[in-house]
Amino acid sequence: MLKLCGLPFLLLIHSAMWLNLEGLSVSGPLKAMNFSVQEGGGPRILHQFTLEPPAVSFRMSGEKAGIIDIEAKTGILYINGSLDWETKHVHKLQVESLDGSGSIVKGPYAVTIYVEDINDNQPVFNQTRYFGVVRQNSRPGKPFMYVHATDHDDPTTPHAQLSYSILHHFPNPYEEMLFQIDNVTGAISPSKTGSYYLDPQKQDTFTLVVSVKDMAGKTTNAFTSSVDVIITVMESLWKAPSIIYIKENSTQVHPVNISKVQSNEPGVIYAIFEKEKQPRLPFSISENGDIYVNEPLDREEKDTYTFFVVSKDDKGELVDKPLQIHIVVEDINDNPPVCQQNLTIIEVQENEIGGSNIGTVFATDMDKKDTLNSRLQFHIHSQEPEFPSKSLFYIQQDTGTLQLSGRSLNKRDSAKYSLKVLVTDSKFETICDVEVHVIDINDQIPIFEKSDYGSVTLAENIPIGTVLLEIQATDGDEPDTGSSLIIYQVEKGDPNNTFIIETDSETNRGFIKINKPLDFETMSEYNLVINATNPEPLVPNVEYNASSLTTFKVFITNVDEPPVFLEPVYKTEVSEDIPVNTLVMTVGAYDPEGDSVRYSLEGDVRKWLRIDSATGQVYTASPLDREKEEIYSIEVVASELNNAAQKSKAFLVLHLRDVNDNPPQIATDYPTFFCYPVSGGEKTLIQATDADEQYFYSKFTFSLADEMNTRNNWEISKFNATHAYLSPKHANFEEKTYEVPIILNDNGNPSLENRVNLKVSICKCSSENSCFIEIDRPHSWPTAGQAIGILLAVLIIIGAILAGVFCHMKHKEKNEKSHPKDAKDNAELDRLA
Repeated sequence: MLKLCGLPFLLLIHSAMWLNLEGLSVSGPLKAMNFSVQEGGGPRILHQFTLEPPAVSFRMSGEKAGIIDIEAKTGILYINGSLDWETKHVHKLQVESLDGSGSIVKGPYAVTIYVEDINDNQPVFNQTRYFGVVRQNSRPGKPFMYVHATDHDDPTTPHAQLSYSILHHFPNPYEEMLFQIDNVTGAISPSKTGSYYLDPQKQDTFTLVVSVKDMAGKTTNAFTSSVDVIITVMESLWKAPSIIYIKENSTQVHPVNISKVQSNEPGVIYAIFEKEKQPRLPFSISENGDIYVNEPLDREEKDTYTFFVVSKDDKGELVDKPLQIHIVVEDINDNPPVCQQNLTIIEVQENEIGGSNIGTVFATDMDKKDTLNSRLQFHIHSQEPEFPSKSLFYIQQDTGTLQLSGRSLNKRDSAKYSLKVLVTDSKFETICDVEVHVIDINDQIPIFEKSDYGSVTLAENIPIGTVLLEIQATDGDEPDTGSSLIIYQVEKGDPNNTFIIETDSETNRGFIKINKPLDFETMSEYNLVINATNPEPLVPNVEYNASSLTTFKVFITNVDEPPVFLEPVYKTEVSEDIPVNTLVMTVGAYDPEGDSVRYSLEGDVRKWLRIDSATGQVYTASPLDREKEEIYSIEVVASELNNAAQKSKAFLVLHLRDVNDNPPQIATDYPTFFCYPVSGGEKTLIQATDADEQYFYSKFTFSLADEMNTRNNWEISKFNATHAYLSPKHANFEEKTYEVPIILNDNGNPSLENRVNLKVSICKCSSENSCFIEIDRPHSWPTAGQAIGILLAVLIIIGAILAGVFCHMKHKEKNEKSHPKDAKDNAELDRLA
């Protein structure tokens, strides 16, 4: 503490006495008091206690610290020096007043001086240098070390509120810092950039210059200190293990530990989640990161597994990036060979030479491909019959390819051989059944019964599919085989495939048919050369010759054909308001024989169109109306000029575009009425419609005619684009029908307007709130005279019907009585004759 002695302080006291402390609010009678005094600042007067008789002086005791006292005569409480908050925060004193004999008059009273802190201490780090370790790929924002500084100023004031920051970063290879510091706690953690780029292989040591400021770092005159922080980057503990190999069908006691992972942070929670959804994942992970397989695996069921291991904190947030775990199930030989077919059938021609590959026996093994576990070997176990030799066949050990061991087979020896083929892997064996069928060789060519089938003359309009001719060839090879089946083809004379030949597979008979339309004008004569072949190749040294060929001529006669339109349908789109005599389109047709063509229209029921008979130009003949028919379809007839009976038709389709040519109307689906008497506030909904397309009537405007009587009695208000409310404006209406003139406008361009006189009934209403109309009863029932007349007419009609029935019955009875006599007379005449 700073203490002021001698003359300067005496001058201070006497000045206060001379001034008599007038105007000061720091004087008063003796009582308990509290004072707040800022530390430092030197000597000062705090208060003056006034004497109250019989007191003549004051006395102070307590924690005066050698600089706090009271002037006994004047009662001035003063500090002779500077207080220090860091030394003592509070000074507790007692003051009492004394009389002339030194006896206490009042007191002692407690006087407490609270020392207020000023920012007179700089922050100091608790270490001269810090060292820390961070793992590669550590979570951004997760502290790996702390720095700590202290400030001896009052911690309840900003003087001791510290703020940390990183001043420098050595080295700093990136634009953003790799580390960050919490300005309040001093916690140092990787930044997002650091979490991604920190790599001990590239840079394993960093030096940070960390600064701390008091006053929360918010003022420019705050005290500052700094310290070096040495950070070592170490390799991440959080690594995916290499591929894990597990032998299938393990007999170990499960679960079995297969690997381990470890997070860079302690106390994390490990979990597994699947990349592919499995019915049940046979793996688990412990709280220490040990990975287990929970049961034996079957490679043939699934040979690989892929899943992820994650680490989370106690809040469920991810701590590290998920690790991908790959499991490969290693194969053991636990599957026998399987024949691909229950019975393998191989066909062999008689002329196959020794050593020829005649087929392959296929077998599979579910064990891992390209390993010894799935390597298969083939052996012939038996052959039936063993004639003419028991070793007619040989099988390649590693491929299963079956070969003839020596001589060619002869169907006369045996048409079929049964083989048992033994298929083995290193542990298992299987028998596969094989049948070898000996088939006849194709050493006979088809021979036509006729070398020339003459000619036929056809009209060009003969239908497609018509059979022109039946042809026959024979083949001496074994029936019902590819060697004896005959295929007929037109070899020459039909460049456009106009004809087709189909074969009856049972009889080998060929049927020549029309495949495409004939046209005399294109080709009037065909000189066809037809061959007969087999689907099975001929044996060497045997070739097809002239015996497998035949000829056939087809002559085409001309037929007067009708004209042909260039297009089957003619379509166009026009506006419905085009003028009469406007050219709509031009149709075209030609006559195959070159005759001139004339055009006419059929089905033009609305008489909207006409056609130029010579040019095919179609014009409008009368105004069009889309509202009557939007798509107008008729037929165009093209006929020969010299033979009108030869004609063809095509469709003409006219699509009419709408124009705004229909004014809006009021929909009359229901009557408009108000119940009598009108009470006021009623309204009814009216609807506008328009025959034009929606483009024009999607919005209507409603208004009343500009007539005084109408506007005094009615009002109209919009409801939506197509409806409005009509309301009476008062209650003074009679019970009758009124005509309300309404002006409707559509949204066409230009808009169309229509004045509609809407009939509105003011009528008495039924209990169902519908208009009640009384029936005129005198006109509803017949009079008494009318009723009698109706009754007499009904009786007369009934009498006439009964009389007719009676006459008919009498006439029938008379006829029945006369017939027997006539029959008897006729028989007698026959006898006499």
